[in-house]
Amino acid sequence: MTAPDAATAPTVSDVAPRASWRESMAVYLQPRVLIVMMLGFSSGLPLALSGSTLQIWMTESGIDLRAIGLFVLVGTPYTLKFLWAPLVDALHIPLLTRRFGRRRGWLVFSQLLLIAAILLLASTDPAKAPWFVALGALLVAATSATQDIVVDAFRVESLPESEQAAGMAAYVAAYRIGMLVSTAGALFFVSALEGTGLVRASAWAWGYVGMATMVLIGTVTALIATEPEQSVRAELATRAKGGFARVMNAAVGAFSEFIARKDALAVLVFIVLFKFTDAFSGSMTAPFVIDLGFTRNDYAAIVKGVGLAATLIGGFAGGFVARRYPLAASLWIGGILQAVANLSFSWLAMVGVDQWALALAITAENFTSAIGTVIFVAYLSALCRNPLHTATQYALLTALAAVGRTYLSASAGFVAEATGWPLFFMICMLVALPSLILLAWLQRRGHFAALQA
Repeated sequence: MTAPDAATAPTVSDVAPRASWRESMAVYLQPRVLIVMMLGFSSGLPLALSGSTLQIWMTESGIDLRAIGLFVLVGTPYTLKFLWAPLVDALHIPLLTRRFGRRRGWLVFSQLLLIAAILLLASTDPAKAPWFVALGALLVAATSATQDIVVDAFRVESLPESEQAAGMAAYVAAYRIGMLVSTAGALFFVSALEGTGLVRASAWAWGYVGMATMVLIGTVTALIATEPEQSVRAELATRAKGGFARVMNAAVGAFSEFIARKDALAVLVFIVLFKFTDAFSGSMTAPFVIDLGFTRNDYAAIVKGVGLAATLIGGFAGGFVARRYPLAASLWIGGILQAVANLSFSWLAMVGVDQWALALAITAENFTSAIGTVIFVAYLSALCRNPLHTATQYALLTALAAVGRTYLSASAGFVAEATGWPLFFMICMLVALPSLILLAWLQRRGHFAALQA
């Protein structure tokens, strides 16, 4: 059976009309964008519960540092989520799919599983059963990654092209707020519970129970949302097929359909390289700040505090740029800005320990990085045009994008040690050139115009 017409999916024109400032801001009040924003909060919330917040809980419980270090491995589901994304695209959840639709059914299902996993983690005691804690954390990460798969597909399918960038900006902002709630918010909540006389172990348990209830924000959002029309049409197109056939179609079709496109290999390389400049410098930000002579408090207050504010503002700025300008032009703006921002760290390395200089450098880096991220994700969303395997294809592309962030950036420490900080960040700027050259080549080849077809 043939897939629904690709023309119904979000498209991106390389000659899109410019939107006014008023139109660019009004889009954030659209119900579809607000729905995506609330789902972004739900996606960002659980990340720290199996990561940094859990590490603090384990540290206070007296767990060996080596064991705590190994707990980073529980984050593996986030990098491997593309393996079960075809299940999300193809399989039905009994009762929920019939009642809410394919995407909303999976949203409710994954969030209920996430709540159960967090409550399981809340019932553990790191001091008595660290391996049981590891199991709980792994389940939280796995259910959280599954929720991310569904949310990404829902966002791509529910938002028209004109709202994709704004939706992503709202998503990023809410995602960050969700992370803040599950880190600083959770820690303040635990401290408040201890202040009432509750013993530390119980305070941590109830702190995680409180975080589990916050997931209900996403569940309520899923219940009041409407199923994307693209998803409805895709479901009707595959209704006669069996579950296994649908899974194979999603798994194989997502890859084969993309590879068959014109200049597919160049597009894949571009996806790997676009955020490489950002990731290469970002992997060394913390060592650089401490090595320069700033304190841990400086790092916490400026890098995390000021940086968060700059990221939120930059996310909305990226949404404005992507809505006002054609996609290719937006990618040029984001790519150049995030590359040039590295020079602020070269300048900081020469200035030395100065809190205002650090704040300025961090603001420039986080602001431009957020702009680049929002525009880049809008581009990835435009590439996922077939609702039969949106979740699978988007998960595959984001996993590919992680190659640059993870593996290619692994050499950053060696380069920094060999060159020194000022030259290192200049090199970080120069590593953006291959992606910009590819961008020019793809633009000349008509890649962005083809996204409209």
